Amino acid sequence: MPALRPAVVDGLFYPAAAPALRAEIAALLAGAASAPAASAPRLLIAPHAGYTYCGPVAASAYALLSQGRAAGVRRVAVLGPAHRVPLRGLAFPSAQAFATPLGEVPVDTAALRGLGDLPQVRCDDRAHEHEHAIEVQLPFLQAVLGDFALVPLVVGEADAEEVAQVLERLWDGAGTLVVISSDLSHYLGHAEAQALDRATARRILAGEPALETHEACGATAINGALLLARRHGLRARLLDLRNSGDTAGDRHRVVGYGAIVFEEDAG
Repeated sequence: MPALRPAVVDGLFYPAAAPALRAEIAALLAGAASAPAASAPRLLIAPHAGYTYCGPVAASAYALLSQGRAAGVRRVAVLGPAHRVPLRGLAFPSAQAFATPLGEVPVDTAALRGLGDLPQVRCDDRAHEHEHAIEVQLPFLQAVLGDFALVPLVVGEADAEEVAQVLERLWDGAGTLVVISSDLSHYLGHAEAQALDRATARRILAGEPALETHEACGATAINGALLLARRHGLRARLLDLRNSGDTAGDRHRVVGYGAIVFEEDAG
């Protein structure tokens, strides 16, 4: 992979022109109805479909960061599932920056070197070459954070403890935000998807690290994040739970989307 990982789903999942992308994100954030964060968000779960479908749900998570609650965030670890290639463990790219129409996001290469002794982590450019799960989060993050360094990790076959071990290495106080990129159920009817997604959301809110991929395509990363949240006393709050039938109209075969924030317990 070259030093710059180019955008690969611009014009497909989100607008390729910077002005149009900025305008769409601004409108989505303005329309988000998230209650103000009680404390700085430490971990988010956000969907990764095209903005037409999941944008309103993702915006409910990122709107929290635009409320002045993320001033200290200087690094974002984004973990997404491996959609394109089989993968054991977690993979980072050799690229030194990711590009979107809004500019370049530098990769925190020092943080990645700090993961080098973990056997479940390796460099694999193929895992990132055509993967959209991390990329679609970046324009939202650029809009609400401005400058930040990125730790991009594609998650393949791993157990929850392996993921949690990686996240623990990156956990450094309020300076690091963790984003788990995941959709929920896939290609069910609207009512069936609603029931399954509600059950999945309840399990996440209860901190049960045993999700399966039919419940959330990012289940592996979510399970690891739930272990991390438990160990650091984070409290989960559901922000939005909808599916593509709610946002884009077709209710015969839908994809579920959820937005969840994990905050330090103020009480």
